[in-house]
Amino acid sequence: MTGTGSTGSPLRVALIGYGLAGSVFHAPLIAATEGLVLDTVVTSNPERQAQARAEFGAGLRFAASADDLWARADELDLVVIASPNKTHVSLATAALKAGLPVVVDKPIAGTAAEARELAALADDRGLLLSVFQNRRWDNDFLTLQKLVADGELGDVWRFESRFERWRPQPKGGWRESGNPEEIGGLLYDLGSHVVDQALVLFGPAQSVYAESDVRRPGAEADDDTFIAITHRGGVRSHLYVSATTAQLGPRFRALGSTAGYVKYGLDPQEAALRDGKRPTDEGSWGEELECMWGHVGSGESPLTGGGTPVRTLPGAYPAYYAAIADALRGTGENPVSAYEAASALDVLEAARRSARDGVTVVV
Repeated sequence: MTGTGSTGSPLRVALIGYGLAGSVFHAPLIAATEGLVLDTVVTSNPERQAQARAEFGAGLRFAASADDLWARADELDLVVIASPNKTHVSLATAALKAGLPVVVDKPIAGTAAEARELAALADDRGLLLSVFQNRRWDNDFLTLQKLVADGELGDVWRFESRFERWRPQPKGGWRESGNPEEIGGLLYDLGSHVVDQALVLFGPAQSVYAESDVRRPGAEADDDTFIAITHRGGVRSHLYVSATTAQLGPRFRALGSTAGYVKYGLDPQEAALRDGKRPTDEGSWGEELECMWGHVGSGESPLTGGGTPVRTLPGAYPAYYAAIADALRGTGENPVSAYEAASALDVLEAARRSARDGVTVVV
């Protein structure tokens, strides 16, 4: 992989899009990463420009369109694409052809074939192409990953993962659009996270079964979806993404031959970022209260469950961009490759077909 930037100088980052993903996740994490500097934000919205300038300083530059970046590609070291899903492929293609490494928010594309085409283009140009799968650095995921690796659960047989919300009224916008070009709906939004996590934990999928519904009045895209993955190694993953859940289930329930792990509640990092907190603030970033820790063990009580509280490891979203900086300088690996993202898209496409046709799909 081609290194970028001179030794000791910060790598200059251009961020395309300053909506939810750009302003809440990418910009703060980029700015908090040693060796990276947020150089340019692509947005023509005056309010968003003012918001970005207020947080990141008067030296921050703006561009009205992504095309403005390609004309000065030699002034940049990385392009981050945090624009609507339907633009990901075209913008990533243009950036790579301009000779720029790229980070793309998930999902990288609407199909696995498109993701693999982008990966091949990046390989051909010798450029980094990475996908922002920040939920690999959630506190509960890091904790479960360690428990599995340490054999604390024995052989894992079943994995349940829920990313559920209670939003009885649709919010609208492209994320909830029924237009296929928008790549909206929960299957490709929250589903991208839970599928990626399951594949990282338990390996490639062998078959996929899914149920997908549009429950809320006025909703256009799936808002209540279930995905069952049978992994080649024998683990079964049951994944739930929903905006219609009046009573939330456990975020994780992993059941093994000797013990299980049950964890409620979401990683606190997104809420902290939304509230304006930053990884560089004083205090312990990504830590959660002891009352939120998950439990490991076994038990049959329907009231108390069983097991022992296990400290949740700190969440670590900043680790993603730290790894990106290392990869660009040639001292580390791509934290999330486009090929991994393509494998997750294989599962998402299979899930969409399964839900439509009522069949189990072999991947």
